[in-house]
Amino acid sequence: MSFVPAAVIPFRSSSVARQATWSLLEIALPGSQPKALGILLVDEQTGSLALRLRDEADFDDLDEQSHDYLAALTGDLEAKGLEAGGGRALLEALEDSLSGFLRIGERTSIEYSGDAGRMVNRLFDEHVDSEVRPFLTHLPLFGLRAAATRFGEEFEQSEVAEPEAWLRTPRGLRLSKGMFVAQVVGRSMEPLIPDGAYCVFRSPVVGSRQGKRLLIEQTGGHGTHGSGESNAPDTGGRYTVKRYTSRKSVSADGAWQHEVIRLEPLNPEFPAFELGEGEFRVIGEFVQVLES
Repeated sequence: MSFVPAAVIPFRSSSVARQATWSLLEIALPGSQPKALGILLVDEQTGSLALRLRDEADFDDLDEQSHDYLAALTGDLEAKGLEAGGGRALLEALEDSLSGFLRIGERTSIEYSGDAGRMVNRLFDEHVDSEVRPFLTHLPLFGLRAAATRFGEEFEQSEVAEPEAWLRTPRGLRLSKGMFVAQVVGRSMEPLIPDGAYCVFRSPVVGSRQGKRLLIEQTGGHGTHGSGESNAPDTGGRYTVKRYTSRKSVSADGAWQHEVIRLEPLNPEFPAFELGEGEFRVIGEFVQVLES
């Protein structure tokens, strides 16, 4: 397994700056230096908690009881952060009580904008675990054109772009080779996919495409409404994310062909449109929004 350095990604974010404090959570074992475990961040305005902890499997020198304790710790802290007083009360309780196996550092003030989870991931990369494990903890970020080149079909090696960076993914997201991150521009898939969101996709698309939300590159035409009126993607370009539906016709000898291929938005402000079978190719299947 090869490891690559993490990169700082200039995500588009809200221009409204927010104040927060963050603290480093550590594990202290007898006779050993404390080891960084994770980041706790509390928004000063709302008191809400965001956190990221290392996986218990990262610590091979712990006994079974300590492993079980760490396995439950993230969920326990998240639940307590939702109780009365929220993140502030939890942080104060931890500062008053922790001194043995778990320790918490002094609070550090920080200003951030956009998503608190993204800020926590950045602090986690800087202060806890900077190692990038491709397709284990991180996924590659591609521009749409680069993603189409790498995942849409076979290309010469010289044409295949390298990732812009590797992005840390949420705990619980099962990663595999062929998954990647790309930014989706346009409002046609709101509210599921906000305009400008960074989304996880999976390639290749396995099994039937029917009903799946697909990242598609148009290779010919702009598509038409059922009336025959031309329709370009809401992004104004050749890439779009839409719900794929099709209707097939079967001949007497059992052969079938697509009668209609229809790409449908989720936002009712945008129309569905149809494409011919040779006018597009599928790049990947939408998995989830990573950052918005």
